[in-house]
Amino acid sequence: MAIGSHIPAAAQSPGRRFAVRVGLFYASTLGIIGVSLPFFPVWLKAIGIDAFWIGIINAVPALTRFTVLPFVTAFAERRQALRGTMILLACLTALGFGCVGLLRHPLAILIVFIPIACVWTPLTPLTDGYTLKGLADHRVYGLLRLWGSAAFVVTALGCGWLADRIAAPELIWAIVAVAAVSAGVSFGLLPLPPSGATSSAPIRANTLLRQPLFLAIIASAALVQGSHSAYYGFASITWQNAGLGGLSIAMLWSLGVLAEIAVFALSPRFRCSPALLVLIGSAGAMLRWLITAQEPPLGTLVVVQLMHGMSFAMTHLGTVGLMVRCVPHHVLASAQGYLVAAIGIATSAAMILCGAIYEQAGQGIYYLMAAMALAGLLTVMAARPGLDKAGVVAA
Repeated sequence: MAIGSHIPAAAQSPGRRFAVRVGLFYASTLGIIGVSLPFFPVWLKAIGIDAFWIGIINAVPALTRFTVLPFVTAFAERRQALRGTMILLACLTALGFGCVGLLRHPLAILIVFIPIACVWTPLTPLTDGYTLKGLADHRVYGLLRLWGSAAFVVTALGCGWLADRIAAPELIWAIVAVAAVSAGVSFGLLPLPPSGATSSAPIRANTLLRQPLFLAIIASAALVQGSHSAYYGFASITWQNAGLGGLSIAMLWSLGVLAEIAVFALSPRFRCSPALLVLIGSAGAMLRWLITAQEPPLGTLVVVQLMHGMSFAMTHLGTVGLMVRCVPHHVLASAQGYLVAAIGIATSAAMILCGAIYEQAGQGIYYLMAAMALAGLLTVMAARPGLDKAGVVAA
């Protein structure tokens, strides 16, 4: 399916330009994650940082998601400055990673990494809000988002190849290089048309926090996505300790993202409700972590990684679908900020706990992740009747 196939004929050319440039920005920004998520912990370990500090440092982005991030997204949306904010933050992210690469002491890395996270973490919700505001048909969101997932695979494999050929303390410069590309790509984003108020008194974004259905959406997403914390923080270290090389580790990460890409590519064909997608995703996450806790062999790990299409992608698509259905258009970016903040709370708590107990519990930390996914499943099950009937909240 062509990305612009759902866009009216009169708007095909502008719609396609918008889609291509958003897709490239998704690719570059998620490419940073493709390099940093598998190999930033490996770099930290290589320069002598212990597991406790790795857990603390890796928790910083999640902490900024529920402190700084909602204010950034709300400010950019109120000023109708999503594009300008995205450009500024992308440039600061590249500069910040360049600075952290010069450091070796854990406390110094933590202090410098905090402002980096403050400018890096708002990029994804700002891009989601920018994209949803600019699309004529929200069903093609998954087709744009998969560009980022594809870039994750390419950058993870590329860094994995590098990891077998260069010293691990040099891996940080791969992150810096991809961040610099993202900064350059950001200048190609198209301005959004000014949004006119459709009501004499449009609701404020913070009104959403008094809506039970909206709270159920962000709570279920936070629990399920937060259950990936042990995987994000310690999977590469565990696999490295088991004797896997850098390319093998990158291939395992990439398998999960290939499953994610498949789900995003097929998403315009989905006919089930967004709430059902979240249910499938949360159930898949719970099963995935229960299997991972058993210290599976490589063959089983391959299957477990393919379950990322359920645990992450279906949960993400279902959550975005619920947001579009239940949130007024003019506060979509702010709603994305609240969503990512909720995920940040769950992820940071889980990441810090995992860092504290990993040395003792090992793969047993995935039982905690399975419990989080179960809580997300129960939350969306309880709210599903209202979610399936919902129109725009507070409309």
